[in-house]
Amino acid sequence: MSAMPMFARRGRGLSQGQRADLVVIDRDGQNRTVIFTADEVIEAPNWTLDGRWLVFNAGGELWRIAPEPGSLPEKIDTGLFDLNNDHVLDPDGVHVFVSSDDGHIYRVPLAGGAAIRISNTHPQRHHYYLHGISPDGLTLVYTGVNRHDGNDWGRVNIWTIPATGGPDVALTDALVPSDGAEYTPDGAWIWFNSELGSPGQAQIFRMRPDGSDVGQITFDDRVNWFPHFSPDGEWLVYLSYPPGTVGHPPDREVMLCVMRPNGSHLRDIATFNGGQGTINVNSWSPDSARLAYVAYPLA
Repeated sequence: MSAMPMFARRGRGLSQGQRADLVVIDRDGQNRTVIFTADEVIEAPNWTLDGRWLVFNAGGELWRIAPEPGSLPEKIDTGLFDLNNDHVLDPDGVHVFVSSDDGHIYRVPLAGGAAIRISNTHPQRHHYYLHGISPDGLTLVYTGVNRHDGNDWGRVNIWTIPATGGPDVALTDALVPSDGAEYTPDGAWIWFNSELGSPGQAQIFRMRPDGSDVGQITFDDRVNWFPHFSPDGEWLVYLSYPPGTVGHPPDREVMLCVMRPNGSHLRDIATFNGGQGTINVNSWSPDSARLAYVAYPLA
């Protein structure tokens, strides 16, 4: 393992003695391997399509690292320094879409280069948090956050926008929050987490790409976030919080749960201190055999 104080401190920090571990694990929970350890917050790893790199967020910037122990991160020069932990790889394998804390979505080359803004300017608050892209690369699905009754986070719903820019389309329209939306590999469904079934307790849902045929998938007493499909469409993983958790905070004893899309073969493959930043984006390997995530062990 390698630990280097190389990332700018931005947003939340780690507690004294706490660390951030970038981990790779087999789909069945075996062969847990720590790729890299940092003494600042790193978040949201995802795998490039060729399997050569893991891309993650740290200090408001994007970094890449080879998925083998002992590797060291390399910064991706995007020209942006206020990126949050929501970044999605373009199916072209050459670009990545990123969310900035200025509220907008940008497209940048994975090799580094100039960022192009995709999102629109709105007369009222409309903050974009990117989460998915359609398999054909034509449509982005994101969480749109709007002000309501004096609350900047008063409305949290699922929206789409063309990947080259264009009109925003609302897929959900509710006062309870929906978040973490992602297309299935065949493009037939969008899976997401929502409190539509039980306000205050997020569960996993799915709907058609036009917002129709909404159905709840998980029904347990835990708080479930961020469903991510394996590239072969055979499995999905989600982040499960203890009962009573509000939102998706950091530093909770969380589990990674893997199951078939029909809900069968459900199992917990890892339990650790984590939450926000652990798997905010799809972190399956291209061969659907492994997952990457970030744990935040406490001293």
